[in-house]
Amino acid sequence: MLKIAEAERAMVNKIVVVTGANGALGSAVIRALAAAGVTPVGVDQTSPAHDPSVVESRAWIEGGVDLTDADAARRTMQAIVARFGRIDGLVNVAGAFRWETLESGAADTWDFMFRVNLATAVNACRAALPHLLAAGGGSIVNVGAGAAIKAGAGMGPYAASKSGVHRLTESLAEELKGKVTVNAVLPSIIDTPTNRKDMPDADFSTWVTTAEIADVILFLVSQKARGVTGALIPVSGRV
Repeated sequence: MLKIAEAERAMVNKIVVVTGANGALGSAVIRALAAAGVTPVGVDQTSPAHDPSVVESRAWIEGGVDLTDADAARRTMQAIVARFGRIDGLVNVAGAFRWETLESGAADTWDFMFRVNLATAVNACRAALPHLLAAGGGSIVNVGAGAAIKAGAGMGPYAASKSGVHRLTESLAEELKGKVTVNAVLPSIIDTPTNRKDMPDADFSTWVTTAEIADVILFLVSQKARGVTGALIPVSGRV
């Protein structure tokens, strides 16, 4: 049995790629990984953030990467390996949200949600996989959504795309069993500045925080979770 101290030491100097690194959740994941001794490598479509807490966390963030482009994803993972020597884990945070009813919404919203929520995860997983296997295994953690379990009004495109992330997680876990663990966290409403602005009358105290989600992700990329794969784990805050 792996002792706790040994499991903690096993995290030190791991190279873990985090997509969507400049967002509220991505930044929290970067900080949690760095605090555990991991070297987090952020990837984002936007330029690197100037958040001092992220910069000081020893993270390296590569901006201008469009993960809806499979070739761009492949080149990015190759560049990370060229710089850091290997990839030990992948956390797919990149994504977006739109609330639209079918009656009044745009037809291309469905395609957009699938590209940014599902295709980014598929492309990142495919691009990172050879490097994870070359490093002797590792972990993939995807960010699904509690809202994809039962979709409400206006949630169709988002929920469908996140449901695709759930199915990707399950199928890839079976495909890689014994080699790489693949799991997903399913947050409820996340306490972010954007969500507070969009829902000013909500009870923010019931929402899950980015730090709470990051803690679960940290567990899933650690040796303590080496026996967990194919799990879809709700992270629902204090509701």
